[in-house]
Amino acid sequence: MPVVFMLSIALQAACAIHVVRSGRPLYWIWLIVIGSYLAVVVYALVAIIPDLRHDPRGRDVASKTLKIIDPERRRRELQRRLELSNTVENRRRLADESLELGDYANAQELYQSLLTGMYATDPDFMRGLAQAQFGNGDCAGARHTLEALIKANPGYKSSEGHLLYARCLEELGLVEAALEEFRVLADSYPGEEGRFRYGRLLARSQRSGEARDVFQAQLRRAELMPGYYRRKEQPWLKAARQELAQLAHA
Repeated sequence: MPVVFMLSIALQAACAIHVVRSGRPLYWIWLIVIGSYLAVVVYALVAIIPDLRHDPRGRDVASKTLKIIDPERRRRELQRRLELSNTVENRRRLADESLELGDYANAQELYQSLLTGMYATDPDFMRGLAQAQFGNGDCAGARHTLEALIKANPGYKSSEGHLLYARCLEELGLVEAALEEFRVLADSYPGEEGRFRYGRLLARSQRSGEARDVFQAQLRRAELMPGYYRRKEQPWLKAARQELAQLAHA
């Protein structure tokens, strides 16, 4: 059976399912069957695409697709907004986007420009600056920024900031201090990264038995979690299995 015909059948079936699920008049199905590719294109334009625009999941998929195709698109838009209106909010958005794209130098410059006046000790801006400093390889600077953040904002809580602080200590060779921070994160961090990094640092510190216990407990705990959680945390769970395999041959 020709591939073109099979593709036409598949597209028609998908559109027909959409007609039923969206509650549209059933005459659409007959139009789709009779009109083949042309009817599929028309139905996509008048029904599927508008639905996606109003569906949060559809908007999320579209946003992610655009980001893959053109990762710099949003940053260019934010840069234009900043040029039109140099506000704190526009600078923050551009700084956050630069950080996400891995442009740590630009992110650091933007966060530093935000930390003035009434925002001189803003905890979110200080955390962003520390993340940019860490990305630039300035672990000492990132540690200093995080310690200044806590001093200025003693009630501020951030699992990401706490994880970053522990990583700074590890990179600076302060192993015991880092282990203490990771030990806390193993129980408090909302995901598997904290547990994994704790186990890995134990393994690197020649504490193989403790590392093995951490990884095994991590994997047992993950099995009790919902499927969506395991899928989301799969990279860290896979890394934990690899570390266990290496410990078994050590």
